[in-house]
Amino acid sequence: MISTNDFRPGLTIELDGDIYQVVESQHVKPGKGPAFVRSKLRNLMTRSIIQKTFRAGEKIPPAHLEKRRMQYLYSDGEDYHFMNVDTFEQMPLAEEQLGDTVKFLKENIEVEVLTFKDRMVGVELPTAVALKVKSTVPGIRGDTVSSGGTKPAVMETGAEIQVPLFINEGDVIRVDTRTGEYMDRVSSR
Repeated sequence: MISTNDFRPGLTIELDGDIYQVVESQHVKPGKGPAFVRSKLRNLMTRSIIQKTFRAGEKIPPAHLEKRRMQYLYSDGEDYHFMNVDTFEQMPLAEEQLGDTVKFLKENIEVEVLTFKDRMVGVELPTAVALKVKSTVPGIRGDTVSSGGTKPAVMETGAEIQVPLFINEGDVIRVDTRTGEYMDRVSSR
């Protein structure tokens, strides 16, 4: 059992027969009354986010997720196909099962597929991926006041992120998959 005092982002728990991942939690000690933990939880099956308040120190059962190392192969328009790197078994996953991770899926990337009682509940990407800039507007020198020194760029996977003004089409950059933010430039053309 896990104490609600130990909640941290990324922790998975079992609640009311569903699996939830802690998105954020806050320990609150009011001036009057007992302490409590206010949390935001993401249902790993439906991808919806709920807010729930627990008593401080309340015990919650953990959800034991299995991780399988898999390689993303391709998308056929409907499903995304993955291959188990140990058994070479292929498994198609629907876009709804993958959620926001599809924005950073690049062919041949290795991911961790999370399963709970033989049901796929999510995909864990590497913390950073290198993606090629497919299109962006040219940066104009001195135009940092209106945009804060960034401009939108569309990546090879279709994800749109904010990049610094010096980034051009064809550049390869590293993107943080947890936040979807620019990290650094890997190479120019």
